[in-house]
Amino acid sequence: MNLAEPAEPAPEPMSGLYAALSRYPRLRQGLLRLLAGGFPLRWSFPLKLLGRPLSRSEIGWVGERLAARHLRRNGRQLLYRNYAGLHRGEVDIVARHGRVLTFVEVKTRTSDVFGRPSDAVTADKQRLIRRGASDWLRLLGNPRIPTRFDIVEVLLIRGSPPRLNIIENAFTFEDASMQGR
Repeated sequence: MNLAEPAEPAPEPMSGLYAALSRYPRLRQGLLRLLAGGFPLRWSFPLKLLGRPLSRSEIGWVGERLAARHLRRNGRQLLYRNYAGLHRGEVDIVARHGRVLTFVEVKTRTSDVFGRPSDAVTADKQRLIRRGASDWLRLLGNPRIPTRFDIVEVLLIRGSPPRLNIIENAFTFEDASMQGR
């Protein structure tokens, strides 16, 4: 290194919007909401937001948002998102599909290297979703209506448009006495 040469300038601290995004995560969430809300499904979805990669939770959130739009376009009426049951159950989306009440799990991946997104819906996860569905039905007074468990797979692969796949009747209630409720 030649001492006569000027040293490289110190990197400037983040400025403007980048700094605001790092200080105010809700601003980043709002920007992500705008992006995902009006995003055309025929375009490649950016896995970065203003130069920073999306976090796992942000990718999951985007996947749920895209899945909700896809379900609406495929004849579902969305009733509730991110339902947390009283007995530690959870359901990503509760929707009506004609006369059927559907409990939908959304799985989002940025690669298909480790298999399909639906492969991540393990027996433990299914139990959690069933528990949430049971709580939902209990809140409704256990009506005698047909129910179904669906999975929406969302693949956000860099350079290609999002791929969404609905798997209807992916699994059922373990207890046959709950069927048709």
